Amino acid sequence: MNKSVQESLSISYDISMYKRKPIFAFFKRAFDIFSSFLAIVLLSWLFIILAIIIKCSSKGPVFYGHERIGKNGKKFKVWKFRSMIVTNKPLEELLSSEQLEEYRATFKVTNDPRITKIGKFLRKTSLDELPQLFNILVGHMSVVGWRPILNEELEKYGDNKELLLKIRPGLTGFWASHGRSNTTYDERIKMELYYVIKRCFIRDVKIIFKTAISVFKGDGAK
Repeated sequence: MNKSVQESLSISYDISMYKRKPIFAFFKRAFDIFSSFLAIVLLSWLFIILAIIIKCSSKGPVFYGHERIGKNGKKFKVWKFRSMIVTNKPLEELLSSEQLEEYRATFKVTNDPRITKIGKFLRKTSLDELPQLFNILVGHMSVVGWRPILNEELEKYGDNKELLLKIRPGLTGFWASHGRSNTTYDERIKMELYYVIKRCFIRDVKIIFKTAISVFKGDGAK
């Protein structure tokens, strides 16, 4: 196990561990604006191609917006390319009892039957998350941070909710690049909090490169 991952799992977290880093925050936001705008311009052709494929392959909108929790507890819609079928059926009718149990524990499902054929490809390559570049541009998210969570997931952070919400969620992060689907939710919590207290320029660069390598290898999300 990576040394920094081991360290993240061994720390007892507390809000008193948080330190303001105004200079780092300024340059981080400047990088977010520049990089997201540049990526949107350079990848506009890919946005168009994926939008056409999604629209032609299954019924429903091209984009999917889902409410998440952001910095200081502010709610926002995180945008993705739609990778699931559009249905009004409850989860109980779509998932097996084992899958329901997994979803309630981790908020993810292995071999989710709701995912479309093109959706599997989008998730495997992480292309479904490209629209989050717009979330970064407007300031809802950062390139690097903790991965956006649902309101009900926030309760899992207990007394450390305030610590987590001190910074913006990110397109990628320490947990996303080092653990992702191969960790328990408790381990994910500790890894996300570790980034909040240990965030710095060098760590962000390492996370971005590690994420790029993972995406290239096809180590996508579920």
